[in-house]
Amino acid sequence: MAGRTEIELADRAGPAVESERPDPASPEDREENPTQPDTVAEHVYSHWHYVSIVAAAFVVMVTTCAFVFSFGVYQSLYEEMAREPNTPFTGSSTALIDLIGTLAIALMSMAGPFAMSWAKLFSPQAVIIAGGWLFGISYILASFSKALWHFALTQGLLLGIGCCMAYVPTMAVAPTWFSKRRGLAMGVIISGTGVGGMIWPPALRAMISHVGFRNTLRISGCISLTFVTAAGAILRWEPKFQEQVKLQTAGSSRSRPKWTRLFSVPLVNWRVARSKRFTAQALGCFLQSAGYSTPLLFYAAYAQALGYSATTAANFITLSNASNFVSRIIIGYAADKFGRINALAVTTMLSAVAVFAFWLPSSLVSSAAAHGLFIVFTILYGAFASAYISLFPASLVELFGVQHFTSVNGALYLVRGVGALLGTPLTGLLIPRGSALTESGTYERAAITVGVLLFAATVACFWVRVEVRGKWRV
Repeated sequence: MAGRTEIELADRAGPAVESERPDPASPEDREENPTQPDTVAEHVYSHWHYVSIVAAAFVVMVTTCAFVFSFGVYQSLYEEMAREPNTPFTGSSTALIDLIGTLAIALMSMAGPFAMSWAKLFSPQAVIIAGGWLFGISYILASFSKALWHFALTQGLLLGIGCCMAYVPTMAVAPTWFSKRRGLAMGVIISGTGVGGMIWPPALRAMISHVGFRNTLRISGCISLTFVTAAGAILRWEPKFQEQVKLQTAGSSRSRPKWTRLFSVPLVNWRVARSKRFTAQALGCFLQSAGYSTPLLFYAAYAQALGYSATTAANFITLSNASNFVSRIIIGYAADKFGRINALAVTTMLSAVAVFAFWLPSSLVSSAAAHGLFIVFTILYGAFASAYISLFPASLVELFGVQHFTSVNGALYLVRGVGALLGTPLTGLLIPRGSALTESGTYERAAITVGVLLFAATVACFWVRVEVRGKWRV
């Protein structure tokens, strides 16, 4: 049976709706055409319906991922506490403290296959709301922690799982509602991490100064729990997509009780998994994630090593997030015009250039020049490195077909989580103990490592582009 082409409706009241309706093609036909996208539903919802989907997803990003990526504030605080007596972090190394934020960032992706499975088994709303509660409770539990491993368990492990349960289904639901404007919609949604990143670092630093870091953790938990619960109630599958999800889960529901499927994950079709484009995309996800998080976690600590005060150093996290807030919307719009794979490759390349051209030299030159170089790096890295997070899920329908979207999405989030779990702690080991807040030169090897990883990720992104070279705008 000939593959069907994607029909894009004129957006009178809003963007076209992506459908994952039952495909009359035989299983053999679908395996022969694993990347063929499904058709777009002919019904168009009201403009405000699409606005509500984007707004709810945006709120989830602001109150989960933005908090996780603001861990740099706690990183520098815990580094200071490590040099003081009788604190939970006394004598702890930079790498051990970094492990808290790394666990959160890694688990928010690594648990992706399970979050996707639960979203299909129950509903995205239920999983997102449960994730919001776990996220908030994790912060509250962290506020009572007495040792570093307590923080690693609560502010790291549990927080990351809660974030994943809210974040991954949100990023999976949104693309099902959009087709022609998918890149722009995802750019606006993921820009929520930038908006939250502008708000939370100075707010967290101010709250820590006035009410202490333990009360700050409790306030953060209550904010997240409340807003994610409200936003999660809105985020459901597009109806035609939901029909397909029901068909996909119907067979297993007859053969196994629901509780046994809690720990099963959707497996990627074998023909898709062994394809070159899947290998290239997975490799790019792993390498980009392995390098991406290190600058985010060390913005504030590195700024203090350059001589900035703790309060001013936290503003570098805000500056980076302000940059990625604007860039994600612009890049998302450009990706719809010039191709999402093209945008993915170019922005990854520019993030590697930013590391080698500005961060690395800032660790080698005099103080005055280093300040200027690091400011430029913060803006450029914030603008280009974070684009990968919104562009890679937006590109999966074009690469692998809507019928494989949920399984591929979950698998690649797992790959990203493994990359973050391995890359960031190992890079942190390159920063000598006790000098993270005082000597900028100690970051030289870490900067080189991040740059090499991002350059390798760029090569993988262009490999993906070669695999789909039959179309320019992909």
